[in-house]
Amino acid sequence: MKLLRRAVILSHRYLGIVLSLLVIMWFATGITMMYWGGMPRVTPELRLERLDPVDFARVRLTPAEALARAELDTPGRVTLVTLLDRPAYRFGSRDSTVVFADTGDVLDELSLEQAQDVAASFTRMPASQVHHVGTLYEVDQWTLQSRLPLQKFRVDDEAGTEVYVQPSTGDVAMLTTRSSRGWAWVSTIPHWMYFTALRTNQPLWYRLVVWTSALACVLAVLGLVLGVTQLRPRAFRLKADATNRSRLSTAIPYAGAMRWHYISGVVFGVFTLTFAFSGLVSMEPWEWTNAPGLELPRNVLTGGPLDLSPFTAHPPAEWDQVLGNRPAKEVEFARMLDQPYYVVRSSAVERDEGDRERLHQPYPIRHARIEDNRVLIAADTFTARRGLFDQATLVERVRAAAPGARVVESELLSEYDAYYYSRVGQVPLPAVRIKFDDPAETWVYVDPSLSQVVTAINRWGRVERWVYHGLHSLDFPYLYNSRPSWDIVMIVLCLGGLTSSGIGFVLGLRRMRGSVARTLRVREASLKGSPHESQPTAR
Repeated sequence: MKLLRRAVILSHRYLGIVLSLLVIMWFATGITMMYWGGMPRVTPELRLERLDPVDFARVRLTPAEALARAELDTPGRVTLVTLLDRPAYRFGSRDSTVVFADTGDVLDELSLEQAQDVAASFTRMPASQVHHVGTLYEVDQWTLQSRLPLQKFRVDDEAGTEVYVQPSTGDVAMLTTRSSRGWAWVSTIPHWMYFTALRTNQPLWYRLVVWTSALACVLAVLGLVLGVTQLRPRAFRLKADATNRSRLSTAIPYAGAMRWHYISGVVFGVFTLTFAFSGLVSMEPWEWTNAPGLELPRNVLTGGPLDLSPFTAHPPAEWDQVLGNRPAKEVEFARMLDQPYYVVRSSAVERDEGDRERLHQPYPIRHARIEDNRVLIAADTFTARRGLFDQATLVERVRAAAPGARVVESELLSEYDAYYYSRVGQVPLPAVRIKFDDPAETWVYVDPSLSQVVTAINRWGRVERWVYHGLHSLDFPYLYNSRPSWDIVMIVLCLGGLTSSGIGFVLGLRRMRGSVARTLRVREASLKGSPHESQPTAR
């Protein structure tokens, strides 16, 4: 038993020496991520806000004619926006093809001067205050997910803005400021090890995060075991002698810094374990975290691929009438329940905070963003459509797409539930929730305002929601939406874990320094040798 206890002590000690700094960093950056979590990015709201309104008087081509000019088989997502002060169709999302709507010219690649104009227009600054930094053929810290090459520009403004323009699409791929870069360096980057050298080697980064998280779990478990085994139970026995009072303090066999490390470890050790374990779960290292659910076709609520022929030309006066003279910054051409619709977006309220709270979402929420000043226009009548799509029709379409499963419940949610939610109201309401009896017990959420599937969550995804979000950020309904109570609890727990790890790190340094000093003394003594060895041997 003593040998086992000794092994646990040594394992906890030396594993702690190796991992203490990392755990300290996790707790410290966990606090900063409460208020700034996430990498700089161009949000859909910011992109829409910085677009110039579409000048319909200059639109000469219909989207079908522009598609023919682009020589594309399938259009993908199709939008009409303004690029370089000209109306332009975008076909596709990430690797889009651009066709100018006034002349039908297909964008090959922006020149350096044109890229500078795009950056100036996006930042609302004169072109003379936008300076070219260079052409990126390799990703840097802020463009890890961007398509290359990119033109990087620096803006002469108080925010220290830097803009990355994609010359092949004319799109602004990234915008950072001095503040967003600084906060990322003290929050997300160290917390998730988002360093360029690691993130460009995905397998290495994945293994590093998984193994360090797993070892941190082992470290916390060993500490909790020692918290029990090192306690002196005899100290709790009442003694006849009044001077031998039974007190908790006498049951702790340590003094000084080691005593405080023991106390803080016992108090905050469970949180340290759940924090490390939930971080490990977020990397989905086990098969169950990637278990598939009900597979729905992408066109389940559209009725088929997008047909651009119903979208005909309309004079500017008709656009002004249907939009109420509001500017149109983006026009999307969509198909909903077999019918063609224009989705016109005029402006949006920036909600970047909603994305920061879901940096690592165990299940994707697609299209789930509240859109301000959005108008849905029926293409056949060119009139605005009000209200929601019929709930029964949406449910029947989704049910028909999954013939092997039965719908056990469908409900129109007017409030968020435990899986479809956002603290800052990022995801739209109402939403239709459809529960299936398939082996994975899949729940499908539909946005009835756009007839779009928002997300599908199976049983294991719901478990992961509690294991990761619940344990990692105390994302429980009764606490998560109660501020500043949630802030206080999170900060106290993080500071407690940081304190325990910090004391352990100092004790580890002392132990290492003492071990090195003893080793040097022994080595020095061996080099000097014994004084009797230099005397001649008597014959």
